[in-house]
Amino acid sequence: MKKILTLLMMAVLFLGVLAACGPDSSKESGSSSGSKSDDKGKTTEGEMPEKPEKLVVWEDTDRGVALEPAIESFEKEYGIEVEYKELGMSDEIRDQLRLDGPAGTGPDVVTLPHDQIGQVVTEGLIAELNVEQEVLDTYTETSVSAQQFEGKLYGLPKAMETPIFLYNKAHMSEAPKTMEEVYTFAKDFTKDSNFGFLFLGDNYYFSHGLIGGYGGYVFKEANGALDPKDVGLNNEGAVQGAEEIQKWYTEGLFPKGIIGENGGSTMDGLFNEGKVAAVMNGPWAVQGMKDAGIDVGAAALPTLSNGEHVKTFIGVKGWHVSAFSKNTEWATKLVEHITNAENAKLRFELTNEVPPVKELIEDPIIKDNEVATAVAEQSQYAVPTPNTPEMAEVWEPMADSLQTIVTGKAEPKAALDSAVKTINQNIETNHKK
Repeated sequence: MKKILTLLMMAVLFLGVLAACGPDSSKESGSSSGSKSDDKGKTTEGEMPEKPEKLVVWEDTDRGVALEPAIESFEKEYGIEVEYKELGMSDEIRDQLRLDGPAGTGPDVVTLPHDQIGQVVTEGLIAELNVEQEVLDTYTETSVSAQQFEGKLYGLPKAMETPIFLYNKAHMSEAPKTMEEVYTFAKDFTKDSNFGFLFLGDNYYFSHGLIGGYGGYVFKEANGALDPKDVGLNNEGAVQGAEEIQKWYTEGLFPKGIIGENGGSTMDGLFNEGKVAAVMNGPWAVQGMKDAGIDVGAAALPTLSNGEHVKTFIGVKGWHVSAFSKNTEWATKLVEHITNAENAKLRFELTNEVPPVKELIEDPIIKDNEVATAVAEQSQYAVPTPNTPEMAEVWEPMADSLQTIVTGKAEPKAALDSAVKTINQNIETNHKK
């Protein structure tokens, strides 16, 4: 018996020596970026899965030119083929993902506007992302928050846009610093079918800049999540913002034509004819202005009478991993790659989409571009358009109330009270949980 025990102890000691002489397991186990596999072709915990032969990306229409160099460098670094397809970003990508995802014929990565995130997450179309904090630190805080829903991350930022102050340098040598200066200028300039300053006051996307700047809000935010039961669009600040909007109309500083569905085209037409000194509009309008021969200046919007900045809505395009992808980790790696500083800079050079990457905001490529600088600065004061599904109930009631305000059919407080009542009723009816 003693002999057997002695032999067993020797065997245990012998195995211990072998383990001590073997490779250090802490050095051999891969990090999240590793790609080793065992003899069965499976990865151990904490390592990247086996590489897929191909990843598929759905890109926005006419934006593939900016994706191609990012794909090329990814393929070179990781040895994974990447194929892309262009689809309409506003609705085609989302609608097609609903069909192709469950069928197993969809993409691994898609691009979407951030205000769709809540809806597609609710439908189970995109996956939560797991990335290192150092990756998130690449982007502006606002752009990252736009990619979150109910406190969880569902994408990485691709590009950002927000309304800014655009002016005709033939009429205005530089952008005013305050809205009071703009108002004084407009009172003097507006005559003979010329207008000092225009914006779409009955369009809630634009009017939120003033409503939010005075203290109104859509849904209260707490702990990274929005509370649809707390609507702040008829509080004291929101009413003050609506009163500021109303005065531009009641004092005859705006033409009657910039109300309703045709308001945007009317405003653009007047500006491009050289009859308007300045507008609140998005960077998407600049090329048309230049094509019309206007020498366009751009700046962040002037501050309000309360000293606060105009709190515009910011839109953030992002890259997302499909919930139906069989290659989630590698798809996430691709998203990290195509949104890094180098590829974000290339995208701006090729498409003029302003990157929400911190280090690029100070890069000469942005600093030397007046429009991009204006977007970057204004984005610091902007808030992401709410991406929760309940936001769908806000647009129409707010548009209706603003239209009654700017046409003088209702006072701001009464109109906003009515809008919020409708919003709350619609949320209760259509979004029961």
